[in-house]
Amino acid sequence: MTSTTPMRSEAKTTALTLDERITGALVGAAVGDALGGPVEGRPPEQIVARHGGRISGVVGPWDGDDWRTARPIAPYHKGDGHVTDDTLMTHALVRVYGAVRDHLDAYAVADHLVPELISTPRWIPELEAHALPLQRIFLAEKWIVARLHYGHVDPREAGSGNIVNCGAAMYMAPVGLVNAAHPQAAYAEALDVAGAHQSSYGREAAGVFAAAVAAACAPDATPATVVDTCLSLAKDGTHAAIEAVCEVAVRHRDFESALTPLRTAVAPFDTVGPDYRAPSLGARRPSRLHSIEELPIALGMLLVADGDYRHAVLGSVNYGRDCDSIATMSGAIAGALHGERAIPAAWARTVAEASRLDLHAPARTLADVSRDVFVRDTARRRAHESAFAALVGTP
Repeated sequence: MTSTTPMRSEAKTTALTLDERITGALVGAAVGDALGGPVEGRPPEQIVARHGGRISGVVGPWDGDDWRTARPIAPYHKGDGHVTDDTLMTHALVRVYGAVRDHLDAYAVADHLVPELISTPRWIPELEAHALPLQRIFLAEKWIVARLHYGHVDPREAGSGNIVNCGAAMYMAPVGLVNAAHPQAAYAEALDVAGAHQSSYGREAAGVFAAAVAAACAPDATPATVVDTCLSLAKDGTHAAIEAVCEVAVRHRDFESALTPLRTAVAPFDTVGPDYRAPSLGARRPSRLHSIEELPIALGMLLVADGDYRHAVLGSVNYGRDCDSIATMSGAIAGALHGERAIPAAWARTVAEASRLDLHAPARTLADVSRDVFVRDTARRRAHESAFAALVGTP
């Protein structure tokens, strides 16, 4: 797939402010996360059997009132509008930006994100209690704390050895928003930040997802330009997987017909295998040939939906498997493209009330930080221009 590949829609997004795009991305990600949470890990056919059809909005826990004991390794109240660890980590990263008020790197993860996870209790919707975020995040995210706080590993290398999954990519939307309309910078910054958490194609996906969000903030952005930007930056298996999935996605106009073809397209690059809850022995290991499943599918659903938030997120949710992360990603990109007005108000209201979270506060923080960072970047650029001019003798 290249920039010359015909897309259904080349219509540009309407004029939106930075604040509107940031709000759309962060609220859109949280709502997608909450809708996907209760059916995470299930294949589409099980979702249909459990809910009597496709998911069309907020639903309750998969195991009903038995959610506390049905899966002892994950005794979380997924459903009823509760956000999951995708949103908890996204909001934590926003707070890091609020403290640093500049670009982040792997050392910022060690110096700021780790203390966020282990020092300050927060309201955790799925636990229905105030607790340390460490007590909710899953094993691949606990790795950050073990490696950096207890192991004192170089933050730039701490992600090596962790399982390779979407754990870093799922919360990289803030990096794309701080670098709004500058996807190359978002890609580079996310790769640095994610180095403390992930390696291989998990780290690559973090960079490409941040770039996608940044690209979606451009005034003339479309789903096609977002995908083309991703392809211009993605490497190895991540590039191949995005290309394969998106070549299939443009042939479909609704997620119902796209569910099986998209899974077939990404399957050669996905190491987890057909049974998401019983991955193979080769699953989630470093490789230049493979990719996480979530990002290519999120981009594919964006194309199937022609950028429409509701359609993209419902397609992501009904795809199943790691659908809360898929819907987090598609929701962030579609939200950045079209702003909060594209998100069904009833969904956003239900998620905010059920999760007992102010979904707009992180957006306000990040919008302020983004402006501060741009001022800093401009000053740094001017200083470099002046120094370079002196070096080459430009008057």
